[in-house]
Amino acid sequence: MTSPSFHIRNLCKTYVISQRGAGVLAALQSLVHRQTEEVKAVDDLTFDVAPGEMVGFLGPNGAGKTTTLKMLAGLLYPTAGEVSVLSHVPSKREKAFLRQITLVMGQRNQLVWDIPAIDSFELNRAIYRVPQADYRSTLDELSDLLELGPLLNKPVRNLSLGERMKCEVAAALLHRPRVLFLDEPTIGLDVTMQRRIRAFIGEYNRRYGATVLLTSHYMADVEALCRRVVIIHQGKLLYDGELSELVHRFTAHKTIMVQLEDCLADLHGYGVVVTCEDGYVTLRVPKAETARVTERLLADLAVIDLTVEDPPIEEVIEQVFALEAT
Repeated sequence: MTSPSFHIRNLCKTYVISQRGAGVLAALQSLVHRQTEEVKAVDDLTFDVAPGEMVGFLGPNGAGKTTTLKMLAGLLYPTAGEVSVLSHVPSKREKAFLRQITLVMGQRNQLVWDIPAIDSFELNRAIYRVPQADYRSTLDELSDLLELGPLLNKPVRNLSLGERMKCEVAAALLHRPRVLFLDEPTIGLDVTMQRRIRAFIGEYNRRYGATVLLTSHYMADVEALCRRVVIIHQGKLLYDGELSELVHRFTAHKTIMVQLEDCLADLHGYGVVVTCEDGYVTLRVPKAETARVTERLLADLAVIDLTVEDPPIEEVIEQVFALEAT
């Protein structure tokens, strides 16, 4: 039986936060008697990820996603529980472990600002002790996949956000890691650049069998790359399974978009009218009533076009969080 790339059991991370009231008196009192509060960033988290799997790791801001990634990458020490990545304990920061992983954070820079990107690449090659022949081969592949040619000799400060992000991703992969921790890798990028980064991550996974754990607030990233999602909220696991099953389990309705010859027709009797614009009407109907409502629309009205869809994944995940809050 193949060992999982990540093995997480009852993982916890607790921070001790100092508290004090406003004002000088409260500040003086805190010098003598400091009040603290324990905040659980990750609370009894358990899941495994198989080799070569791409998993979406989702949750609202403050859910504990980045804290979990940092524990997996060995940047934070767990308060309790156990975690292993490629059969290594991350917090030991062994060289054999570090050579096989990478952590890409969309809001953090690893490239040196005032020198060309190619010089930062050479620095990473030296740090990871990548042989020159392997380095040149990998750099050529990454340059081709990410279209880096015109960017390599420019100072990083002169690159646009999208160009810099492509170089950041390339720099993180020069040592061909087996495990990718990606924390918002497309944040702030335009739609075209998001699509390019997504396509590259998918191609890297196919070429090298890399295991990917991806956090993103852009659901297009997750839908394009991940069959499985792990959802956490307030540090706790809410859902672990296929994305398609998430939609099936947590939605009670479907969306019908219909275009009519008579754009003024009243469709309120067929379902909840969500939008009505440019000749298209969007209806929300109970899942069990979808077939019957569709049949009625086609029988009663002059329909030009009709499509039936599941609700957007953003709505589904919002519903998961809403159910947790009740």
